[in-house]
Amino acid sequence: MQEDKKQHRNFRRFGMITVIAVYVLIMVGGIVRSTGSGLGCPDWPKCFGQWVPPTDESQLPENYQEIYAIQGKQIEVFNAAKTWTEYFNRLVGVIIGIFIFITLLLSFAYFKKDPPIFYLSLLSFLLVGFQGWLGSVVVSTNLHPVMITLHMALALVIVSLLIYVVARSYAKVVQIEKLVDTKGINRLLWLCLALSLAQIILGTQVREAVDIVASSLGYTQRETWIERLGMVFYVHRSFSFLVVISNVLLTYFIYKKSNGSGMIYRWSVGLMSILGLEILSGIILAYFSIPAFFQPVHLFFGTLIFGIQFLLIVMLNYYKFTPKASEMAGV
Repeated sequence: MQEDKKQHRNFRRFGMITVIAVYVLIMVGGIVRSTGSGLGCPDWPKCFGQWVPPTDESQLPENYQEIYAIQGKQIEVFNAAKTWTEYFNRLVGVIIGIFIFITLLLSFAYFKKDPPIFYLSLLSFLLVGFQGWLGSVVVSTNLHPVMITLHMALALVIVSLLIYVVARSYAKVVQIEKLVDTKGINRLLWLCLALSLAQIILGTQVREAVDIVASSLGYTQRETWIERLGMVFYVHRSFSFLVVISNVLLTYFIYKKSNGSGMIYRWSVGLMSILGLEILSGIILAYFSIPAFFQPVHLFFGTLIFGIQFLLIVMLNYYKFTPKASEMAGV
């Protein structure tokens, strides 16, 4: 019995590490896009036909731009920084795949006790493989906007599955505060989640518009990029008001119905803190000529908000309630 508890504990702890690692991958992917490194490696899974990419153009054939042409178009002149940024992104992706595979192995401890944890861990692992293939399609289609959006959407599905299985594994050892009206909070939470998803998708459209503008101007005149983005930017910016209002209301109602204490309340406060950072990064992007550093930061905070909202939904619907503040036992 003690060994069984240890196995469950190992799964919970490593599962949390895996979730964090996936968010690191999302951050790295954002860096790849913000630096224009998506085609730093024009082939897949190798990079310029090598498992370890070159560091200098002299290491490539003279006609490498034709050899590695994408959809009949010559690739850009070799840029070591972009190549190694994309290569690092792929390495992190491989490491995440290994982490998720280890998570799957550890989930066997729940095979009889709580089968969904195992099967959803298996699904996460299979989806990571599909995500890798989708990444190759993104490259082969010359960063087609639809493929990039699908790539991002699948990343959210994977992180949601992992959050669910890890949160579900904690359900037997964690109790949350009793809320007065869980149905009302639930409906508002699902609305917030839907708005966050829509905002992330809109954000990918803005990101694609930025790429087009930046490329057309040769990555110069950065101060004019915002005014050239078109309606999608203003829709994304205006939509943020709905996101903020809905989350403020959510946190307020959780505060009222939990008497300002407990795990769900603390997570809702954390949600508002991340939302504040997300707004700040958005303001910096809009009014300071879209600094490259803040582009992946903005994406990271947006996906983190989505993850916390999803975690709150899991806790509200699957955890046991207690009249007292949340308590953890045996973790």
